[in-house]
Amino acid sequence: MTPSAALDRGLRELALTVPMRAREQFLTYLALLTKWNRVYNLTAIRDPLKMVTHHLLDSLAVLREIPPGPLADIGAGAGLPGIPIAIAQPERRVALNEASEKKSAFLRQAIAELGLQNAEVHPGRAEQWRPATRFAVVISRGLAELADFIAACRHLLAPGGVIAAMKGVYPHEELARLPVGCNCDDVRVLRVPMLDAARHLVLCRPRA
Repeated sequence: MTPSAALDRGLRELALTVPMRAREQFLTYLALLTKWNRVYNLTAIRDPLKMVTHHLLDSLAVLREIPPGPLADIGAGAGLPGIPIAIAQPERRVALNEASEKKSAFLRQAIAELGLQNAEVHPGRAEQWRPATRFAVVISRGLAELADFIAACRHLLAPGGVIAAMKGVYPHEELARLPVGCNCDDVRVLRVPMLDAARHLVLCRPRA
């Protein structure tokens, strides 16, 4: 199966309606990842077909589970899940936070080449970031232990917003170590097309 065929199948199975330009942008993003990976080691996955399932579809699987509104991707790395989300939902403002200057350079280049008007890069550590407007969704993909993620990022969250942590297997131990004052009982099972691996999304709502 080609990456483009896998992408088409995955979008059908996720039942996502995306803009007409999105398919072309997804494939351009994959090409950029492949190109920059040779020098910057953005991701351990080198196979473009595997990138479709493990990166694109894995990121897009969260869309039905998160509320609308501005989104911050913390520790965005190669732009996952933020860039696929920005492509799929051009009406949503997406901020990509990344401490590595090399990865931030890739993110800026990707945004420019993909023509993403709704995405922006914020380099530096999340703990020190003080955005003018806070976010409805603060998300990360395997960035850190759940308690550490919440501690580092809860100041970025708008009232009523959610902290969303993308995990593999159900994170029993991490949930047991949560700080007082944050409700993370809402754990969703994610079904990623053509990916035979456990995926969960933990939605946390800090108490006022």
